[in-house]
Amino acid sequence: WISTFHSACVRILHKEIEALGYSKDFTIYDDDDQNKLIGEIISDRGLSPKEFSPKEFRFVISDAKNKMEGPNKLKELATNHREELFADVYQEYEIRMKKANALDFDDLLIKTVVLFHKFPEVLEKYAKRFKYIHVDEYQDTNMVQYRLIKQLSSLWNNICVVGDDDQSIYGWRGADIRNIL
Repeated sequence: WISTFHSACVRILHKEIEALGYSKDFTIYDDDDQNKLIGEIISDRGLSPKEFSPKEFRFVISDAKNKMEGPNKLKELATNHREELFADVYQEYEIRMKKANALDFDDLLIKTVVLFHKFPEVLEKYAKRFKYIHVDEYQDTNMVQYRLIKQLSSLWNNICVVGDDDQSIYGWRGADIRNIL
């Protein structure tokens, strides 16, 4: 396959996601869909959308997901009431996303990593398929992408990555330069 991380994961999930309790016709939420859902959660909790913007919550949730941190971890790390609210909204967001049979952009990667972790036979099926793996712009990978590549290359260990640590530009999206270093 020649693809982005996200498109490869969509392809895998459309075949395998039922193992995680979703149906194969899942919906992928874009930023607007996420903001609407988070706005509903904020409203249901009686919070002011002026004080708590859906965009801010979406950023916090995405950042946590890129670090492979669920709502419970966010709650554990919370040092104030605002951070506890982020964790609570994140938890409700996950519940409602599952109920809607929906994934966000970050979930495409995370759910694939979780799928491979929980179901080694599924991982083996795809690891066998990808004897050689090449990743370009590796300096811009985040924790989830790193784990995904580690899983997929676990059988053959034939991986080639290309990147330049001086050109890392996606730190704001969770890219971790240590992956290439």
